Amino acid sequence: MRIEEELKLDFKDVLIRPKRSTLTSRSEVDISRDFVFRHSGGKYRGIPIIAANMDTVGTFEMAQALAKHQLAAALHKHYEERDLTAFFRAAATATVFYSMGITKADYDKFRRVKEEAGDAVAYVCIDVANGYTKSFVDFLRKLRDAYPHITIMAGNVVTGEMTEELILDGADIVKVGIGPGSVCTTRKMAGVGYPQLSAIIECADAAHGLGGLICADGGCASPGDLAKAFGGGADFVMLGGMLAGHDECAGEVVERDGKRKVRFYGMSSRTAMEKYDGVVADYRAAEGKEVLLDYRGPVDGALRDILGGVRSACTYVGARKLKELSKRTTFIRVARQLNEVFGA
Repeated sequence: MRIEEELKLDFKDVLIRPKRSTLTSRSEVDISRDFVFRHSGGKYRGIPIIAANMDTVGTFEMAQALAKHQLAAALHKHYEERDLTAFFRAAATATVFYSMGITKADYDKFRRVKEEAGDAVAYVCIDVANGYTKSFVDFLRKLRDAYPHITIMAGNVVTGEMTEELILDGADIVKVGIGPGSVCTTRKMAGVGYPQLSAIIECADAAHGLGGLICADGGCASPGDLAKAFGGGADFVMLGGMLAGHDECAGEVVERDGKRKVRFYGMSSRTAMEKYDGVVADYRAAEGKEVLLDYRGPVDGALRDILGGVRSACTYVGARKLKELSKRTTFIRVARQLNEVFGA
């Protein structure tokens, strides 16, 4: 047993210090990014925000809505093969991630969809809760060897050394975050995790030294949190709860006290496991929860707030392009971020 004494930070622990700027309007800020991926050689241009591959958020409808704004989506992994094939054939120009686990069945399903959809399947997200296992690394190597030109995002991890290993083993993008999600209970049930802002800073430093990228996954509750993630070095940011409850989502709509509510749950929750596996296995506990969110209407309104907030952060520090934000960010530690006299 050992204890690390160095302070680790979450989004709530800091604010971004403003700096002199020559920008006169948020409209002058370019929040798109251009990347060339380390292994696949693929080229990306867009706004680097990705809808999470949760079955209530990572939907075909969400992918189509986000593509109109140059944002991406990671589809959930429970779609049928025929539906995935049809979607990718029709959406060949959009940045959409095919999501998969690491079982033989996952690999065989992907191989069949790839054979049918061809080059339209250009992005893959290998998604597991624990990215520290040998089986995960072995699967990543297997997929990279079989498909050298596919852009692979893989995770989740929270430390620099594992970020480096995944990049060296074939990941173009490493997905960073254990336990910060709004409907994740891993920290409560397992006592495992890492404050998300420090994880982003440390993993970004490790990834960028090898020519790789990271995607900050989880923990964002407001547009300001995205600005902090990008300021900390994240190349992409993945959102679940902030995009949940909209028309493009798949959560069940229910009536409560005369109001429309939408079910939203973690993919390791009892709800998700009973839905797809029929039961929670007797050797494990659920590590997610279910909540009822207010119905939020079309996602376009939320996107306007999210993108506007990121643009505003850039103007406060004089970053004309999103890629400049991390270079111009100074975090200051705070005891309190918000005046909550009238609520948060």
